[in-house]
Amino acid sequence: MDFRFTPVGFDALPGWREDDPSALLAALANCRRQIRDVKPYRTGSSGLSSADLLPLLDAAAVAHPASAAEARAFFEAECRPFLIEQSNGNRGFVTAFYEPEVLVSDRPDAEFCFPFYRRPDDLVDLDESNRPAGLDVSYAFGLRTGQGISAYPDRRAIDEGYLEGRGLEIAWARSRVDVFYAHVQGAARLRYPDGGLKRITYAAKAGHPFSAIGRLLIDRGEITLDEVSMQTIRAWLAAHPEKVDEVLWHNRSYIFFREAEVEDISLGPIAAAKVPLVAGRSLAVDRLIHSFGYPFFIHSESLTRLDHGRPFARLMLALDTGTAIVGPARGDIFTGSGDVAGERAGAVRDAADFYILVPKQAASRFG
Repeated sequence: MDFRFTPVGFDALPGWREDDPSALLAALANCRRQIRDVKPYRTGSSGLSSADLLPLLDAAAVAHPASAAEARAFFEAECRPFLIEQSNGNRGFVTAFYEPEVLVSDRPDAEFCFPFYRRPDDLVDLDESNRPAGLDVSYAFGLRTGQGISAYPDRRAIDEGYLEGRGLEIAWARSRVDVFYAHVQGAARLRYPDGGLKRITYAAKAGHPFSAIGRLLIDRGEITLDEVSMQTIRAWLAAHPEKVDEVLWHNRSYIFFREAEVEDISLGPIAAAKVPLVAGRSLAVDRLIHSFGYPFFIHSESLTRLDHGRPFARLMLALDTGTAIVGPARGDIFTGSGDVAGERAGAVRDAADFYILVPKQAASRFG
């Protein structure tokens, strides 16, 4: 492996004594139900499995901390922290994501004309048994035809009408850019004119690799690396409407959604770990390396926009993943839902230290 777990004490976690991880107890209970009643999470290359996690989850099920100090004491009693050290010596890196809220209509008209699509029936999951020889191994989905399987049409082809007339539309938005950013985030809340609120979350994708339009604009000299953020990209798109399609089509990846009710407006969408995300406490990780449900303590002295000017130092749970989240010390912080959460998430690009909390029995394997 190109990383190692280095044991440290809780006193070595900067800001640990000021953190309140109480909100993680309910999320741990949700993970326990998923593992015990539905299906264990896939084990990543770190070797830490759902079975290794269960002692912590079982202990959390009967723990009732009444304060931040008691919540910290619970994790101190059940886990050992390890610094994730990369062999190249680089620190970790965090970005952030959120759940947009988009004004939509349940029928198209001259104003609402950009659809969110359900998964089409000609989209097939790919693996080693059915992937065409000429299609890169990164493609997890393809197009099923009478002649076999090929690459699915990309963003441009779908925007230009490939799926029209098939009854796959969930709702229609006013802006193609709003739809695009819901694709980037992998979920959205849909606000209807009558005040009704629904949720859509990731169901599948066309299969093409993700290509960042921010990088495209940097390479073209339109935005500098220092100023690039979701806000500056959206401002550039608003100022150059004639170039919107060209820029968005640079990202050939296309996301399909499924509908979900908003059962608890305080919780985020159900993501890859099959449990609701908790704002400010959920982390997307590289699932090829890490297993879902594990606690990570993230510290970044430069990330001050999320905690009123204080350095970011929080215990979080690995509950999601993403195609851009690659590496043992790479994470995406869920900031919540709506415009305020989007403002918080949009400019997070910070170096960070990653500590994983391992249940004590499993921790013995790492020294």
